[in-house]
Amino acid sequence: MKSSGATLFAILLLVSFTSAPVAAQADGDIVVQSIAETEVEVTNSAGRKEKKRQLVALAVPGSQVIYTTRFTNKGTKPAGNVVINNPIPENTVFVSGSAFGAGTAITYSVNGGKSYDLPNKLKIKIPGGTERTAESRDYTHIRWHYVGELAPGKRGEVGFRVLIK
Repeated sequence: MKSSGATLFAILLLVSFTSAPVAAQADGDIVVQSIAETEVEVTNSAGRKEKKRQLVALAVPGSQVIYTTRFTNKGTKPAGNVVINNPIPENTVFVSGSAFGAGTAITYSVNGGKSYDLPNKLKIKIPGGTERTAESRDYTHIRWHYVGELAPGKRGEVGFRVLIK
């Protein structure tokens, strides 16, 4: 049986999964949908084990969650400057190398989304006034910039994985 503290933690995590704040900007009519999923192993009809995604019902420390954001151009004209910003949720750490998004340039932030850059250019100040190259555990936000224009009716998908602390 779980303690009430663990239950409250799980409920708070669930609330953050269902209401993950995603910011999108574009020159056009872009509709954005975000989901949080976990990966489970199932046995298929042929008796082979395979991985399947399912919506997050409960996540506990040590488990991974996959955040996916789908964006669709619902307008009648191509949409340019499509940018998706997504924070790394509290009490999680970004899984290195897990960000995906076909046709996008992916950058990261280590300062709460104030600025973004490529991983090898991100720096963290450490005690004593020196700096070190940021690690994936330091990321606070991820940004995807769709390259080119998104045609009317077309959609894209971006996402990343986190590990629950």
